[in-house]
Parts: sequence; C-alpha cells; structure tokens
Amino acid sequence: MTETERPAKIIAFVGLTGSGKSTAVEYLTSKDYPKVYFGGVIYKAMNDAGIEITPESQQIFREQIRAKEGKDFVVKRIITEINDLIAVGQRRIVADGIYSWTEYKAMKHAFPGELTVVAIVAPKHLRYRRLAERPERPFTEQEATQRDWSEIENLEKGGPIAIADFYVTNTGDLDHFHDQIDEIAKQIGFYEAA
Repeated sequence: MTETERPAKIIAFVGLTGSGKSTAVEYLTSKDYPKVYFGGVIYKAMNDAGIEITPESQQIFREQIRAKEGKDFVVKRIITEINDLIAVGQRRIVADGIYSWTEYKAMKHAFPGELTVVAIVAPKHLRYRRLAERPERPFTEQEATQRDWSEIENLEKGGPIAIADFYVTNTGDLDHFHDQIDEIAKQIGFYEAA
C-alpha cells in the first residue's frame, strides 16, 4: 500500500458541555495534528448571517439551521474538510464535537474503519463548575442545564456518547487526563508515523 492509499485515523471527541472535549482536542493539536471543529461550522454560519454569538443565540441557531438545512448540515461540511485534509496528505485528524446521532452515522459511513469516537465524561456538578469559571462564554447553572437538555433532546447528543469506542473520565489532574488520551491514541495506532 502506498502512502497516498493509507487509511486515515480520525479521533472524534464527544461529550456534554464542560466535559473537557476542547482540552482533549487542544492536547492532540499541540502535537501538530490538524483538527476539524463541528461548532466552528455553526459559528461561521452565524457570522455569515450577522447573528451575535451568545449561549441563547447558539442554541436557537443550531436547532433552526438543522431544521431548515437538514440534520446533516454541519457534518456534510466537516466530511468535506476531512477529505480535503486527507487529499493533502494528512492521515491523523482530530474531530472536535460530533453533536448528534445523524452526525455520528454520517461520519461512520464516510470513514469506515477510520473513525474512533472517544467520549469525555465528567460528573454534572464538575462540568457546571468548569462552565461557570471558564473565561470564554461562561454559563450559569441554569444555562448549563438548559444546554444539556437541549443537546440531549433536540440534537440527540447522547447517542454518540453512549456508543463511543472509548471513555475518558475527566475528574482528576491534567496529566492523568492526557495519559488516558495517550493510551487510547497508542492503542488505535494514531501516534504511528502519519
């Protein structure tokens, strides 16, 4: 098999808000692996539409755009981004945030045998504390609860978390968190030469 025929390895991190998905993604991208960001598709669409990005407007827009354009609105763009990365020789790609069951199925279909889904999990009280303390887009407990319910009920976010290939518990220190990610990456051959 030649270099251009080698299959890609894609790690997709899933989890509820505040679980640590962004921290996991940042850890792998700090090792120079490229990423695609599901939420970035929504942010770009909001900017293009001239909509201010707030927790409330994000939730409304995410649901409206998927109702209008289809549940696969975001994932179609992400699949194109990943294929573009593969076309220029990238073989190890990090995906930040499969949000729905539709997106999970589309990714599995588009990249059979290449996608590994890793759920980042943490207790609700810990996630909510992180969300309240984060410098960018902090959430109140009420906003965090509303976000959880909306994502579970309207976006079917629980499905990809429930069926993930691996789970990382993010309740301890950062070194332990990184060790868990390293172990999974080694187990699936993500760290092999790209």
